[in-house]
Amino acid sequence: MKNYDFDRVIDRENTSCVKYDLRKSIFGNDKVLPMWVADMDIPAPDFILDALAERIKHPILGYTIRDKAFTDAIVWWNEKRHNWIVSPESISICAGVVSGLNHAIQAYTQPGDKIIIQTPVYHPFYSTISNNGRLILQNPLLEKDMKYSMDFKNLEELALQGAKMIIISNPHNPVGRVWTKDELLKLGEICCKYKILIVSDEIHSDLIITPFKHIPFASINDEFKMNSVTFASTSKTFNLAGLFTGHAIIPNPELLRKYNQVLEATGAGMGNIFGFEAVKAAYTPNGEHWLEEAMEYIKGNAKLVENFIGTNLPKMKVSELQGTYLVWLDFRAFGLDDESINDLLVNKAEVGLNKGNVFGEQGKCFQRMNIACPRSNVKEALERIYSVFKDI
Repeated sequence: MKNYDFDRVIDRENTSCVKYDLRKSIFGNDKVLPMWVADMDIPAPDFILDALAERIKHPILGYTIRDKAFTDAIVWWNEKRHNWIVSPESISICAGVVSGLNHAIQAYTQPGDKIIIQTPVYHPFYSTISNNGRLILQNPLLEKDMKYSMDFKNLEELALQGAKMIIISNPHNPVGRVWTKDELLKLGEICCKYKILIVSDEIHSDLIITPFKHIPFASINDEFKMNSVTFASTSKTFNLAGLFTGHAIIPNPELLRKYNQVLEATGAGMGNIFGFEAVKAAYTPNGEHWLEEAMEYIKGNAKLVENFIGTNLPKMKVSELQGTYLVWLDFRAFGLDDESINDLLVNKAEVGLNKGNVFGEQGKCFQRMNIACPRSNVKEALERIYSVFKDI
């Protein structure tokens, strides 16, 4: 097995790249070091690129089916990585998790229905609910000393208000928690008691920092399996977001039928020829080896952030990164509002992060930093932030 070089800096400018080529429109400053949108500045693995190159040798790129090798790859990966036995018949697709969430909301709820989210949380959770005419019920995470947990007491109170669905982030974006089996059990028991469907966004499920372990919600017991829809993808794991190929795992045949019915109605059921090939190449022993190396590298980046901030910027706090490659930074002790924090970061430090308030009220005075990049970028960003905030 080869060793991979994650230190190599690759120029992404002028490639129609969201992270770099939209800096002026997003930040008003095209010189910022961009560490915001959740894709990697690490190249996709060579064996995936080789599979795509092999497929493009064939001169016809017509309509393509999801073949047995595609579903077998998903089945193999979940058993090998997550000890979850997935039936091939339970697998469907989505263009990405956000697309899948929209389809799930349309398939399982009606306009005016209430849907629970646990804030601060990935901001499209809000828009997918509101854009479909459903009502958001917020169950804010409990936070103490930058340690986050679920509020089960409040969850049950929200359940009593007649919620039809809960969308969970597992692992949680942006706070970086990997939920334990006990936590997921408590959540699932409340939701099953009140007949609330659990939709689990597990797009970051492979991006786990050792010694933490991802537990697929539907793998816990048969009751949860039949009352849940799981979305996942190779897009974050292997830096393939531009291929727009995710998958849904829906063991309940009636829920699967309703989901596929919405896919058909919206014309979203065909999929991407190169996305299919990428999945088949990714979910392999080669993919495991690459991922383990990548996560060790990201773990080193996380430790660098933690040590640098602890030593040089003690007023700033950082939540423990258990999963994802997204670090949650707390600027509250500086006594500044969101706009002032962002202005200093963008126009003085020239570092582009995600403003915490886009994740909800609980994200005020926080920022999210993407550390899936060469370590030199992380060091540069930290030095820039330090130069501006050290005397505040």
